[in-house]
Amino acid sequence: MRAVEISAPGGPEVLRPVTAPVPVPGHGQILIRVAWAGVNRPDAAQRAGLYPPPAGASPLPGLECAGHVAAVGPGVARWQPGDAVCALLPGGGYAEYVVTPAAHALPVPEGMALREAACVPETFFTVWGNVFMRGGLKAGERFLVHGGSSGIGTTAIQLARAFGARVFATAGSADKCAACEGLGAERAINYRDEDFVAVMKAEGGADLILDMVGGSYIQRNIRALADDGRMVQIAFLQGPKADLNLVEVMTRRLTLTGSTLRPQSDAAKARIADALETQVWPLLAAGRVAPVMDSEYPLEDAAGAHARLESAGHIGKIVLRVTG
Repeated sequence: MRAVEISAPGGPEVLRPVTAPVPVPGHGQILIRVAWAGVNRPDAAQRAGLYPPPAGASPLPGLECAGHVAAVGPGVARWQPGDAVCALLPGGGYAEYVVTPAAHALPVPEGMALREAACVPETFFTVWGNVFMRGGLKAGERFLVHGGSSGIGTTAIQLARAFGARVFATAGSADKCAACEGLGAERAINYRDEDFVAVMKAEGGADLILDMVGGSYIQRNIRALADDGRMVQIAFLQGPKADLNLVEVMTRRLTLTGSTLRPQSDAAKARIADALETQVWPLLAAGRVAPVMDSEYPLEDAAGAHARLESAGHIGKIVLRVTG
């Protein structure tokens, strides 16, 4: 099969088209013929040598895809060859075929093309697991998401708004702020010109913050939280270390937590999949939420897709055309 491998840790140029064996599904797994594959920040981290795949996972990058079931392994009852699915992957999405646990696949939402469906799993699993399951966002609460124009950000804005939260977002340009507000944020904060801490304090503080920046933002997030507020950390674009004054955490009863999706157990990811199918798939089918598409690249130009991702110019999701 055609695939793209990471030839050595480094920049986008280390992504190299290769020919690789078609994987064989094991017990509880399905083999997917990939039509489209999503491109995500963890792919770039893996390419740079900072995010190794878990034991037993494919060394090829790619954490989400959409396509058709090509074969099923022993113990799989739900799926049959030919079924259209989108799926969260442990790795291997930058290829014509990939295996994943059957419980991590979901039907392509009604009315959605495979191109868009390929951009659903990684961001929707991440947002649902962190904003709603871990962060406990409720209707009426003030929710702040950093990087509002990213794949994660555009998903978080839409889902939080759909479930009745008041949504705020940060972004780095007027165009990106406009995109965030167009998706449902009542206030987009251009972090180059404004202080999100001051903005959120004027609103009474954030009840929940979803952060992927880290570094200096960690202490600033603490200041931006309302009493009894929660912060969920999912990445560290500025680095994982910060000087913290925990007095505010104690006296204002704040909760600091976080997670990363890939190392979680198959059972934990299956629970997120079940919740998404029940709670979110009807919204996707109705068009109330949808992945925001930025650009597409052929599989062989995965390097170009990564360069676009790391340019910080994109709004929404980048996708690879594999067999679509």
